[in-house]
Amino acid sequence: MAENTETKQRLHLVFGGELTTLTGVDFRKLDDLDIVGIYPDYATAFAAWKSKAQMTVDNAHMRYFIVHLHRLLDPENA
Repeated sequence: MAENTETKQRLHLVFGGELTTLTGVDFRKLDDLDIVGIYPDYATAFAAWKSKAQMTVDNAHMRYFIVHLHRLLDPENA
């Protein structure tokens, strides 16, 4: 019997933008959102998120997020 050595693809979206306040998650300008990319696993998405977050550390209102797209696409098996 053959083993399935491939890991299941779990898509993650990394995006960010400038927030209106430090305590909320409302973006100042939706047209200016930075869509970093879609990644096949959390580890890759985390590396991209961390890189972008570190580049914008001087702007307290700038935030980046990781969205678990695989949970939205297949919520029963997330």
